[in-house]
Amino acid sequence: MLEPLQGDIGFRRIVTDDAVAKVSIVGVGIRSNPQLAARMFEVLAERKINLLAVSASEIKVSALISEAELELAVRVLHTAFGLDAERAA
Repeated sequence: MLEPLQGDIGFRRIVTDDAVAKVSIVGVGIRSNPQLAARMFEVLAERKINLLAVSASEIKVSALISEAELELAVRVLHTAFGLDAERAA
């Protein structure tokens, strides 16, 4: 679809990568607490997980990462936000 518009848009080539994944943090607190996004980026950076792209909305922050790093990213974010703690009965 984009190739016929190359002259109008002004791009040289289209690059694709199927080996990517998206990891997100979601919650109503995202809007009022920017430290949550900062914590997400900090945790991923500590594990040297490269962010290929980032997007955000009022309730979600997402990062595009290498698919090979998805499991690690999910595990470290899960721990960082206390989601692997055992719940009290």
